[in-house]
Amino acid sequence: MSHLVEANLRTVRRQMELACQASGRQIEDVQLLLATKTVPLEKLQMAIQAGETLFGENKAQELRDKFPLMQQYDQVEWHFIGHLQTNKVKDVVKYVTLIHSVDRLKLGQALHHQLVKANKTMDILVQINTSYEESKFGAPPEAVLELVEQLSQFETLNVKGLMTIGKLNATNDETRHCFRLLKSIQTQIREKQFPRVEMSVLSMGMSGDFQVAIEEGATLIRVGTSVFGPRYLPDSYYWNENMRQDE
Repeated sequence: MSHLVEANLRTVRRQMELACQASGRQIEDVQLLLATKTVPLEKLQMAIQAGETLFGENKAQELRDKFPLMQQYDQVEWHFIGHLQTNKVKDVVKYVTLIHSVDRLKLGQALHHQLVKANKTMDILVQINTSYEESKFGAPPEAVLELVEQLSQFETLNVKGLMTIGKLNATNDETRHCFRLLKSIQTQIREKQFPRVEMSVLSMGMSGDFQVAIEEGATLIRVGTSVFGPRYLPDSYYWNENMRQDE
């Protein structure tokens, strides 16, 4: 099995290189994050042995379970990439260096409150629903400037950029439109020069569309099934959790 994970990683890395060449970009400018939802520990260890160090979890419980089992690998960095409920903030901020999915002021407030208590700061990305799909979380594009301005008031939060999920089961053109919209919003936010807002990270692209994302400016792609193999649960389990924002 280890050779399969290594072979898949080589394929993904090669596809990243080709996408960078096609768009005149440097491969060093794009990070690969391995999405580890439901992935067993032994597969994560295989990826680490192949040189990977950046992992992302979708569920607070799964992150809490995996983190202590992976502490021996001090080179590993964890991000949180799934929908974050305010009542799970305390768990998540213990383990991660970047949260990709801040999509509302209430979550920013909860993060700030917890980080003040912990005497910490946290790097975050603002998640945008660029496809306007009801099944997805994320702030609507037209509300993002106001949300980023509000989040910039919290001295514990460093807004490093934006995150989106491309339209699911879409054509390349539809997906590309989502990524181009994210890039244009990044430009608009940069022009505002909000405090503690850097806009250096564009987290977009997953197993089915990361090459398009790279061509449109992604600096971080989130890849799971292309490396670890198919999941046992459908995408809807991860992206539409059938709950409102703060249950």
